[in-house]
Amino acid sequence: MILPFLLALLAFLAVLPILVPLLRGSRPVPARASFDQAVYRDQLGELDREIARGLLTQTDADAARLEIQRRLLASDQVPARPSILSRSPIVAALVFVVVGFGSVGGYLWLGAPGVPDEPFASRPAVAANADASEHATLQEETAQLEDKLRQNPSDPEGWLLYGRSLAMLNQWDKSAEAYQHAIDLGDKSPDVAADRAEMLVMGAGGTVTPAAEDAFKQVLKADPRNGLARFYLATAAAQAGEPLKAIDGWQALLADMPSDSSVRSAVGQRIAEAAKAAGIPVPELSKGTAPAQPEAAAPGPDAKAMADAASLPQDQRDAMIRGMVEKLAAKQQAEPGNLEGWLRLGQAYAVLHEPGKATDAFDKAITLKPDDVSIPLQAARALLTDLKPPEKIPAQAITYLKRAQASAPQEPMVLWYLGIAAAQDGHLDEARRDWNTLLARLPAGGEDAKLVQSALDALPPR
Repeated sequence: MILPFLLALLAFLAVLPILVPLLRGSRPVPARASFDQAVYRDQLGELDREIARGLLTQTDADAARLEIQRRLLASDQVPARPSILSRSPIVAALVFVVVGFGSVGGYLWLGAPGVPDEPFASRPAVAANADASEHATLQEETAQLEDKLRQNPSDPEGWLLYGRSLAMLNQWDKSAEAYQHAIDLGDKSPDVAADRAEMLVMGAGGTVTPAAEDAFKQVLKADPRNGLARFYLATAAAQAGEPLKAIDGWQALLADMPSDSSVRSAVGQRIAEAAKAAGIPVPELSKGTAPAQPEAAAPGPDAKAMADAASLPQDQRDAMIRGMVEKLAAKQQAEPGNLEGWLRLGQAYAVLHEPGKATDAFDKAITLKPDDVSIPLQAARALLTDLKPPEKIPAQAITYLKRAQASAPQEPMVLWYLGIAAAQDGHLDEARRDWNTLLARLPAGGEDAKLVQSALDALPPR
């Protein structure tokens, strides 16, 4: 009962300035002349001060005084305006009932009087604490990923994820090293090389160093349309004092960019800065391509579908996954030239522990691009994903590793797993040869080198 009483009291105090005039009526409203009279009186006083300072003669002052007094008298003849608000108790009562009780009732009906207030000063701290918590979580997950890589340093996808996590933590140098590990383990895609080069730029405070510039040029040789490389090479030209060359590079990038891309404004700002440095008007920006259209989802299991399947009972989960894999397989039969589709299908069959079908899909991918060493490496990796020591390395995986070895004999992943396969088959000299070759390629004293050395030490003596 106390809360409604307090609310009613507050409402009464709020409408009190309105009720008082209604209860007693208002005084006459001063006319505009009252303000004029105040000005004229101030002017009369100013005349006396000017005479005292010798700025006016007595004759001039008397003439001015007569004029000011005439205006003062004339303004005094203008009556004050009568009040437009008369005394009205009934209206006051209505105002009090409607405003007072209406606001109280509305709050009790729509409001939440039982919810405690949150001091405004504490809100930024809450947001800061949330950001700090997210940062701490990312650091913890990155540390866990680092521990996993110590146990399995031959996981290129793990190194990629580790590199991206370090980049989010602004640890640019370590991120570049992680990307380099992924590249050394066989992921030689232009995007990964570009990400590593960008970490070199970030580590240099935004300067495109010669090493980063060379890396971006190599990316363009493999992928002439790589946007990241084109952007930073234009930036390198601007930093080298070639603004016109930089503008041409950024304009060409805009021309190949969707017209609704959110990156266009940032590139446009760079062009404006370069134009100012060159002393030329800011050019009209390239229009760009049509807005990007969302691609239709490819059939087959993706990350979300697999996550949804994880919540189902085992039999339903298996049926769901197999249904998606069958759709992907049917699509590949209709589009046998789809390289990415065969790779996805091979990965899916590997997850379902059907190595025969996985091998068939990967073989079709290799047929489409026989010189790409990353395909047999990806196939071997898929077949080795669930392998747990002391399980033997599957024969299909060894076949893919040896195929990759023919093109990349120094590939760390190939040397590591073929060494394991040789040791499992009792060919200890081959295992020593492969692991010693791998050890010579690894940074001395690093975690990878320690792991390989421990494997060598575990081999029986000759």
